[in-house]
Amino acid sequence: MMALFNTTALECSKLVTERYSTSFTLGIKTLDRKFHLPIYAIYGFVRYADEIVDTFHEFDKKTLLERFRHDTYQAIEEGISLNPILQSFQLIVKEYKIEHELIESFLKSMEMDLYQQEYDADSYDEYIYGSAEVVGLMCLRVFCEGDKDQFDRLCEPARKLGSAFQKVNFLRDLKSDFVDRGRTYFPGVDFKDFCSATKQHIEADIQQDFDEAYIGIMNLPRGARMGVYLAYMYYQTLFNKIKRLSASRIQNERIRVPNPQKIALLAQTYLKYRLNVI
Repeated sequence: MMALFNTTALECSKLVTERYSTSFTLGIKTLDRKFHLPIYAIYGFVRYADEIVDTFHEFDKKTLLERFRHDTYQAIEEGISLNPILQSFQLIVKEYKIEHELIESFLKSMEMDLYQQEYDADSYDEYIYGSAEVVGLMCLRVFCEGDKDQFDRLCEPARKLGSAFQKVNFLRDLKSDFVDRGRTYFPGVDFKDFCSATKQHIEADIQQDFDEAYIGIMNLPRGARMGVYLAYMYYQTLFNKIKRLSASRIQNERIRVPNPQKIALLAQTYLKYRLNVI
């Protein structure tokens, strides 16, 4: 019956992913089937932590996050949790030997969202590492299936991909982060004086991350390559759309990639995969 409990918990993480992110769900579905539930488990964990700091405004977020951190480590230590998201996550942490340092860095970045409203260069790098790069490293642990040499070779590109995704999110959510949450992530950037030159400087940094990440994607295990490439293409498409728009437009509108375009990207990616282009 323990197998049924674990399967149900993993399926709960899958449901969370499907409800919260159509783009990541599409990406996961194009991975080799053996990677589906592990990546759903990682996504469910990071999504719930993110919900605490970004959504639960009527509750004591600090207390909720502290409880979530405690319950996470307790689940890992004891090998059991009645919270299905934490149960599925601890299973994957143990199976793929995901380091506690990655988990702690992630939770630290979530905690920063509770009190940090402006970032300097150091805190910006720390936040991006914890909130995005370590998630890429957790997924890489799954994809490499215990191959340490492979993990070490792909570690830096995985970090760059997470960094690129997060910085694109910052640009996309510029208005909501500042107006709704009072946050300005980009160091030295004044939301009220956000100009084309500043936007272009940020975009050049993001493109460099994308370029370095691409090299790693092409060297991923074949069972992981298509799904990660699809996520890369989705974010590159979103980024290209943002680059074409004015700074003032970015300040006042949340830019999206429409669902039909996401489906088209999926078809293009699948064709490239079948032709061994990726």
